[in-house]
Amino acid sequence: MKLASLKGGRDGRLALVSSDLTRAVSAENIAPNLQAALDDWDRTAPRLAELARDLDAGKASASFAFDQAACASPLPRAYQWADGSAYVTHVELVRKARGAELPARFWTDPLFYQGGSDGFLGPRDPILAADEGWGIDFEGEVAVITGDVPYGCTPERATEHIRLVMLVNDVSLRNLIPGELAKGFGFFQSKPASAFSPVAVTPDALGEAWRDGRLHRRLHVSLNGDSFGTPDAGTDMVFNFPQLIAHAARTRSLAAGTIVGSGTISNRDRSAGSACIAERRMLEQLAGGKPETPFMRFGDRVRIEMLDDGGSSIFGAIEQDVRAV
Repeated sequence: MKLASLKGGRDGRLALVSSDLTRAVSAENIAPNLQAALDDWDRTAPRLAELARDLDAGKASASFAFDQAACASPLPRAYQWADGSAYVTHVELVRKARGAELPARFWTDPLFYQGGSDGFLGPRDPILAADEGWGIDFEGEVAVITGDVPYGCTPERATEHIRLVMLVNDVSLRNLIPGELAKGFGFFQSKPASAFSPVAVTPDALGEAWRDGRLHRRLHVSLNGDSFGTPDAGTDMVFNFPQLIAHAARTRSLAAGTIVGSGTISNRDRSAGSACIAERRMLEQLAGGKPETPFMRFGDRVRIEMLDDGGSSIFGAIEQDVRAV
């Protein structure tokens, strides 16, 4: 099934969306918002699944045309947003851009940063910035939303705690990152609010594309209407989602509604293009001595989407322009 949060209040209004993303129906009689549904998943999930079947069969009363622009993030705010870096080749390139070597342990020990989760951007909300000089960048990712994950959960058990899958634009301010990391305390100002896809999808609805804890589909990223990259999310993902969840839960339990990100999708096959500007700039630097592609400027527009075999959108599209504060 596919779930969305329509804008309204801090936590949105829960809606079910048809498989083809054309129709929706309110699910507020089952749970007022997605967080409430996750908190009581054993009770709400069967009822939501039944309503989803009725919607796809054209039997849901009071259904309406689904408008992606009316959506907040599936979770407009969350108890936790933990973003990993599962595509180690991307980490290696970005670190080279900062003049930093890649420690060997990064291939066996996942990276994580704790992102701000008190408020996310909707899939059509603008990216706000006060200065183009900050190095405004998009990062196309996949993320999962968990149920309650116990302390010390193993990768083998973590799979059963994955509730939903969605796309992410993890916005980065590249020119602020080096100074922050030099302090030795991680990202903060360089990581403003992230945006998520209009809908979040249960793993079973992804079919064969969801296997071995990875989503095997290409991410379509465009900048100002031109294709920027189509990397495959299942290829070169060194750590799968169960491994990322287990790593996050090594010393703590995770509350229902925790979001775990994959990090920027990146393939060794560079013909697939990139899911962020920083990676392209690094490749340009390695090839010709200096980066040529500029970071985003006011008025630029990014689109992030994933398609099924028939060319239909699975999660809806994140589509954002950059605006001055």
